[in-house]
Parts: sequence; structure tokens; C-alpha cells
Amino acid sequence: MKKIALVAALAAVSASAFAQSSVTLYGRINTTVESQKVGTGDRKVVVANNSSRFGFRGTEDLGGGLKASFNLESGLNSDDGRAASTFWGREAWVQVAGSFGAVRLGNFTSEAYFATADYISMHNHDTGSSSDALYSFATYRSSNKIGYFTPSYNGFSGSASVSAGEGQAGQKKLYDLAANYVGGPLHLGAGYSKEGNRSQFAVRGLYELGAFTLGAYFQRADDGAQNRNVYRLAGMYTLGQSEFHANFGGTQGKGDFAGNKTTQFTLGYNYNLSKRTKVYAYYTDINGKINSTDFSSLAAGIRHNF
Repeated sequence: MKKIALVAALAAVSASAFAQSSVTLYGRINTTVESQKVGTGDRKVVVANNSSRFGFRGTEDLGGGLKASFNLESGLNSDDGRAASTFWGREAWVQVAGSFGAVRLGNFTSEAYFATADYISMHNHDTGSSSDALYSFATYRSSNKIGYFTPSYNGFSGSASVSAGEGQAGQKKLYDLAANYVGGPLHLGAGYSKEGNRSQFAVRGLYELGAFTLGAYFQRADDGAQNRNVYRLAGMYTLGQSEFHANFGGTQGKGDFAGNKTTQFTLGYNYNLSKRTKVYAYYTDINGKINSTDFSSLAAGIRHNF
């Protein structure tokens, strides 16, 4: 009887623990076949990875409105099976959240980027050869961060984070700020980041009008000696399971800041076989007028989320 009572007690404790916490395996495999041309070289056919990844995320209800959570995410190359970078290089953080918002520690993506350029990249999630080649990542860093995320209030939310330099050569403390607003069909955002004498500021708007979605962002980037402006316009039309995409971006600047006076346009088509799986095709072209190599790609791909 004592053994039966002990087993029952352990089962009750285990059931309670599982009821209060959960861990989810998730990921995305996104692969294309492409005909690419770089500069004046010959066209070549490649099988390319488009930011495939897998990860674990979990939450625990601590009671009193508090929750603890974590996220571990690793990139992989779906074209050859290799790890894309540091194993948990995409996300590796822990946080505590409540009515006050959330405090997060670890390695996580820039919220300034999420609030602006990523938000309007509707076609292929800003991945692969059709990704935004013009947005300045001069102040982008995801490691060694502490961040605060506000609760949402009447559609408004924000975040602020600091990435420690940790005394590494050429690496200084980095600040990242973001703000978002969602009001019905209108979505607005802004992001600012700064490391030493380098900085960037961007604003974004997106509007949903029936089957049409229209978005744009504008970024001002400064590397301390030179600066440039970056802009992008994007549109999507949905018809049943089909999506038709178009976007165009350009840069304006002086001096030798990499990527000055470059344009990029992309035309894409998605067919959603389900909520998790789609097939798609696109053509993208980068015209590097100064300090940038011309590039074009005609691609077809499959994306599956799990």
C-alpha cells in the first residue's frame, strides 16, 4: 500500500508540473531552386536554403499573473544539412513576464528590425535571395542582451534593449529601441539602434484594404563618416489561396558607404496549399550602381512550417 501511495503522489506531482508548463518543438524548412546571375558572370543553377530553422519554446505559469518562458532556435542549411551558424545562434533567451510587461535576457533578434523592414517583407519572410538587400544592418546585434517589452495598451507597444560590448575589440554597447501600433487595418512602427558613432532610424507603415495589403519603410543609416537613406515599397494581393507580391527598394547617399545608389525589385507568387505549407516563385533583381554587384535570380520553392 505504501508503494501504491508513493506512486500516486509522484503521479500527482508530475501531472501538476505538466499542467503548469509546456515545451513546443517548432520550425520551418524553406528551400528554393534558382537560376542566379552575379555581376557579369554566367548564370548558374543552385539549390538554396531560405533561413530554415528549428527550435524549442516553453512557458511556465508561476501564478499571480507571472509567467516564465524560454526560446532556443537554431538555423540549418536545408540544401546540405549543415548547421547555419552557432548552434543556438538565432535565439537563446529566458524571460519573466507579467502585467508590467516582460524582461528578457540572452540572444534575441533586434526589435528595431522586426518593427520596420521585417514587418513589410510579406513575400518570403525576408529570406534567401529575395530578401531585402538594402536595409542597413550596421548596428544589428542579437547577442549578450537585456531587454524590456511593454504590455500592449490601446494598440501601442514598445521595447528597449542593451547589448553589452563585454570588452571585445571593436564591439561597444549597443542600444535598440522599437515602437509598434496596431489599429484595425493600420499598422505603424519605428525602430532606432546605436553603437558608438554608428546609428540607424527607421519608420514603417502598413495598411490592409480588403484583398490588398500595402506597406513601406524609410531608414536613415549613419556609419559615423557617411550616411544614406533606404526605402522600400511593398504590396500584396490575395485571391483565394493565391498571393501576388511586388516590392521595390532603393538607396540614396554620398561617399563610399557600401550599397549607395542601389535598387532592388521583386515580383513573387505564393500558393498556399495549407496554413503551414506553400509553393512559390519569384524573380528578384539588384542593380548596384555604386559599390554593389548586380544580382538577379529566378526561383521556385517550397516552405513548410511545423
